[in-house]
Amino acid sequence: MDARCRIASWNLHHWEEPPISGTRGSGTIFFSGCTGRCRFCQNYPVSQLGHGIEVGAERLAGMMLELQRKGAHNINLVTPTHFMPHVLAALPHAIRGGLRLPLVYNTSGYERVEALRLLDGIVDLWLPDAKYADDAVAHRLSGWHRYVEMNQAALREIYRQVGEELRLDDDAVALRGLIVRHLVLPGGLAGTAQVLRWLSEELGPRIHVSLMDQYFPAYRVLNDPVLGSKLSPEEYESALDALESAGLEHGWSQATQEEEDAPEG
Repeated sequence: MDARCRIASWNLHHWEEPPISGTRGSGTIFFSGCTGRCRFCQNYPVSQLGHGIEVGAERLAGMMLELQRKGAHNINLVTPTHFMPHVLAALPHAIRGGLRLPLVYNTSGYERVEALRLLDGIVDLWLPDAKYADDAVAHRLSGWHRYVEMNQAALREIYRQVGEELRLDDDAVALRGLIVRHLVLPGGLAGTAQVLRWLSEELGPRIHVSLMDQYFPAYRVLNDPVLGSKLSPEEYESALDALESAGLEHGWSQATQEEEDAPEG
């Protein structure tokens, strides 16, 4: 990506976590490019090949307002970090145009704390990933250096900004808070048990965690001996056991699609 903002799509999305999608959908804006180079990316035409259109600050603001008119519960910025200056430039235009929705920051979790601090008081809802427990695996599969250190520092900063409480409105739609996502990978490559244990011990057992099972082979891993297969039911069941063992009390498992008490559901 260069200095010109690129947007791959903007529309209502109904398949986020329940308090993000609500009943009318989340107003997702998918930015082209990504801070990672995941070999298994299921959205690689956007994240790796850069599909999208160039937009300026006023057009980006217009997209936000268009999604609000369509009934979105929030404005969901998907992989926005490398275009953070463009987002910050667009927001005054959008606010003057009547934007009043919560702002969601949907990120891989590979962030600099200095950059996250620029968003303190601007972002309402955070959707960061905690992808890996091992730096060598993170580098081999996603091209990241020092992922664990960077990710943990980012999660601590996000927690500092919004705390552990997920604040909901009367319709159970999120207004402010943090949801940490973790994608379970075949062969235990994500280090799921270690990731979940760290989240519970460092951020607390009451944070909301979304434990995702939708991995399937894509992009550069179709013939990989481990990542070339879908996640097995046994592997996801083991991840659910790890979630319970970590003592995490709130969130979502895709085995149940229920919001309350994912470890027990």
